Amino acid sequence: MPALLKPVTLGALFSLLALTTAFPPAQAAEQAGEGKLSIVAWPGYIERGDTDKNYNWVGEFEDTTGCKVTVKTAGTSDEMVSLMNQGSYDLVTASGDASLRLIAGKKVQAIDTDKIPSWHTIDARLQNAPWHTIGDKHYGVPFQWGPNVLMYNTNVFKTPPKSWNVLFVPQDLPDGKPNKGRIQAYDGAIYMADAALYLMRTKPELGIKDPYELNETQYKAVLDILRQQHPLIHRYWHDYNVQMSDFKNEGVVASGAWPFQVNMLQSEKQPIASVIPREGATGWADTTMLGASSKNKVCAYKWLEWSLSDKVQAPLSEWFGANPVVPGACKAKAPGGSDFCASNGYEQFSQIKFWKTPQSQCATQTTCVPYSRWTQDYIAIMGGR
Repeated sequence: MPALLKPVTLGALFSLLALTTAFPPAQAAEQAGEGKLSIVAWPGYIERGDTDKNYNWVGEFEDTTGCKVTVKTAGTSDEMVSLMNQGSYDLVTASGDASLRLIAGKKVQAIDTDKIPSWHTIDARLQNAPWHTIGDKHYGVPFQWGPNVLMYNTNVFKTPPKSWNVLFVPQDLPDGKPNKGRIQAYDGAIYMADAALYLMRTKPELGIKDPYELNETQYKAVLDILRQQHPLIHRYWHDYNVQMSDFKNEGVVASGAWPFQVNMLQSEKQPIASVIPREGATGWADTTMLGASSKNKVCAYKWLEWSLSDKVQAPLSEWFGANPVVPGACKAKAPGGSDFCASNGYEQFSQIKFWKTPQSQCATQTTCVPYSRWTQDYIAIMGGR
């Protein structure tokens, strides 16, 4: 005769049923998250207070969600694409010259905006931006935007340089010494757009309407000026730490840079300032994109939502020298107490030519030179060819 089962009280049965109904296994797992999250990011984008304890937007996220964040920094968009090709990262803070390549290469996946409650707070100019939107699908959440500035040494330039020509044309600088060996250029092929923008303003007869859309004649003019620039270059930079060291120790006095380096050098009381010259500037509007092979999607969506909060947008804008993608964040208090939207050019959105991947099919020309050519030729130029 089988043993009798131990009776279950009616109250215990109801409690068990209530728990099962309120927290089904799938939902419980979704609430918990996977416990980790890996991000490929630009330097200064994912801060946990290691450099300055006042700038830490990772710690609270980890404490609240249980998702422990690891970050791999990348100095160029090409490096980001290469890292995402490995398929081992959950998120990437991609600029416009990488995002479409990642989408086309199926290295990122479309996101469900319904899982991001703060989606409606995003700047309307960025919600459907073409560098992360294909048809009715969004492949990421806007993160930050800003200009590529002309960083300069204030001991050499008593007044701000008015033109990018200090980087492209051989000349004596205000201290009476040549610019040769004292300037730098970015070592990513997208820098060719900076030269194209300069020519767009200074040689209107070329007919350049978009610095990322160049016909063969316009493209040749860009190659010519970059070859003219090469003998002047001290270093083609991509590591922000190396660039800052060069300004402090190697006699470099002018270069295109991110506002991040300007802020860091100024915090060290270095004689550094920046300006957007009269020709305008290229810039970046970065998007946090979800890796196609992400194994931590719950934590990833938690971060995508967290990234839009004032606790991220305000301190990041002040720290990096960028602008928030949530307009309301301009009114939020940042650790340094600055009016970061005013100082970082929030009202200059329409003046910035945001990075995008050059395509052979383009809007302003019959056909354009594709990015594969840009990459090949810029490598040659940096090598002195």
